[in-house]
Amino acid sequence: MSTISFDNTEIAFASKSDADLNRSYMLFTMVSRPSWVKFGKGLTNVALGLHLPISGLIKATIFKQFCGGENIEDCTKAIKALGEYRIGTILDYSVEGKEAEEEFDKTAKETLDTVKRAANDVNIPFCVFKVTGLARFSLLEKVTAAGPLSPAEESEWAKVKNRVHLICKLAAESSVPVFMDAEESWIQGAIDNLANEMMQQFNTKKAIVYNTVQLYRKDRLNFIKISHGLAKQHQYHLGLKLVRGAYMEKERERAALMSYPNPIQNSKEDSDKDYNIALDYCIENINDIAICAGTHNEKSSLHLVHLMEKNNIQFNDKRVYFSQLLGMSDHISYNLAQKGYNVAKYVPYGPVRDVLPYLIRRAEENTSVKGQTGRELSLIIKEKQRRKKTY
Repeated sequence: MSTISFDNTEIAFASKSDADLNRSYMLFTMVSRPSWVKFGKGLTNVALGLHLPISGLIKATIFKQFCGGENIEDCTKAIKALGEYRIGTILDYSVEGKEAEEEFDKTAKETLDTVKRAANDVNIPFCVFKVTGLARFSLLEKVTAAGPLSPAEESEWAKVKNRVHLICKLAAESSVPVFMDAEESWIQGAIDNLANEMMQQFNTKKAIVYNTVQLYRKDRLNFIKISHGLAKQHQYHLGLKLVRGAYMEKERERAALMSYPNPIQNSKEDSDKDYNIALDYCIENINDIAICAGTHNEKSSLHLVHLMEKNNIQFNDKRVYFSQLLGMSDHISYNLAQKGYNVAKYVPYGPVRDVLPYLIRRAEENTSVKGQTGRELSLIIKEKQRRKKTY
């Protein structure tokens, strides 16, 4: 069995200065209190609405913790710093909520630029994009619902498919795997269909395009099996990024409002159970499926380590990756990488004001995930105490 321990804070925070640790301590202390997060979100929105100069404060605190920079070049320092500890970078252009065609074209170009950057850097093993960065939300909703599209919408949808195709085509030509992120259930059908089309076209030799599966949904285990069946039928490799999910409250509220069955698991335990069963299934079918386990859950991470050992899969087999977000769960990322496992951090970037929705979601997520922030804080405190004794 593996000797990995996620309690080793010396390894977990080896790259962090005392100032870095203190900033992390301050931020996780704040997000551990829901009332502070709610107040901070409201204050930030008011300040932005009044065009107050708060970008500098945000950039020096929460942005510095969770983002690599405002553009690809800014991320060079983070890419190199992670690379020194055998941790890859997934450049994530985290600008959200745009609605104009020129903005979608801009995001597509930015994503293509991340693929080009990754093609020349061993420290960038994957790229990623959200389809909502390339298409109107309401259009994706209509396509998912199989509603009839107007001629204008047909033209608009063709542009969306072309943007996705260009990204996946360049990824294949550059041999850079690319993740298509998962989103809300009522637009996910359109994204799943796009992912399957791209995988059938570009995953003939190995997994280049990866779809993302949110296991907090009750139907996703079955979806994995259906996706695997399609891949076998059409003779392509299935690429999957496994996550728990990021839209729980929104999903539950919409289901209640529109009186349809809640797609979200009844409990966190059910999500955890399905996540680990999904890992079992993927590893059992490793010859057909490449996976990235996007998780901050220690038990699931150890479960995957043990599955790899049990199935004689080398720790550095490129078909299996672990991934966490920049600024979170360093005790998982750095301890796994130190043992030689494939690890990559999501490194979001973009103009400070444009990535604020992402940053606010990170703060809210840390508040809502039971035990997450407490665990982060306890490890930071443990490392601060260890350093004090050492000095």
